[in-house]
Amino acid sequence: MDAAAPLPEAADPLRALTDLSDTLGRDLIGRGPLIERLLIGLLTGGHLLVEGAPGLAKTRAVKHLAAAVDGSFARIQCTPDLLPADLTGTPVWRPETGTFDFVPGPVFHNLVLVDEINRAPPKVQSALLEAMAESQVTSGAETHALPDPFLVVATQNPIEHDGTFPLPEAQLDRFMLHVVVDLPDMATERRILDLVEAEARGEVSALAVLPMDVVRQARSAIARVHIAPALKDYIVRLVGATRAGTFAVEIEHAVSPRGSLALASGARAMAWLSGRDHAVPQDVADLAVEALAHRMVPTWRAVSEGRTARAIVADLLDRVEPL
Repeated sequence: MDAAAPLPEAADPLRALTDLSDTLGRDLIGRGPLIERLLIGLLTGGHLLVEGAPGLAKTRAVKHLAAAVDGSFARIQCTPDLLPADLTGTPVWRPETGTFDFVPGPVFHNLVLVDEINRAPPKVQSALLEAMAESQVTSGAETHALPDPFLVVATQNPIEHDGTFPLPEAQLDRFMLHVVVDLPDMATERRILDLVEAEARGEVSALAVLPMDVVRQARSAIARVHIAPALKDYIVRLVGATRAGTFAVEIEHAVSPRGSLALASGARAMAWLSGRDHAVPQDVADLAVEALAHRMVPTWRAVSEGRTARAIVADLLDRVEPL
């Protein structure tokens, strides 16, 4: 990418985000849904877990988003020998002053990419859990606030198991959305070849940088997006169906109230990005699988029959109708 040029401070938030989405779409061919989910996370403060095989532009997508937003960025490459202090930071002895000064770790940035999070050991995942849940880091007897806004995007490789640590349910529940990235079709892959060749020749357009003030304005606008009482009832009935009724027998651990909150927040952001001041049932349906499936645990019988959490939520959408 060429050197980025800042957008005018007075840019219209919706127009600026639309332009950003279009620009990312040119650099991330065939990844429209992923781009939309990344923007939803940015605009709501909801953390994202992106899962897919190697080579599907997961890391590239986050890095391009970071380059397009005027905020700080850090990438953490997870390995089994990673320590919590490698992520959060640590007190350092200063002989000249005779005191310990806290040196912040890479988590102290607006956008944090945690690559291959399932390679991080449990202690590191616990440290990240506090950062994601409370937007703070505790080191010794001191608590340090993280930047605002703060967004974690974690990637996960589903095809490797050696040297990995499955994410605990408590941490999965802190992710607003769990996005699964699939392999591209042949036409898309052909366009990717052309894009990589163009980038190698330097034939890419300059990327405008989105000021953080515009992100804050967009967040304020999204908070005012209306969700009708009937739509709130639809969200609650979707989540409630995981706890009682036909589908409950397939679910060992049902969706927590964070599922309802994630769906409502995501629906507001999706409506605003679509230029509407109110959410509609389709906004909820579009995000339901990604917002709810990772928050539930199917029973062993359901798993033995080939049922997945995502399939159960998809069936829920067919059975639970909006009012």
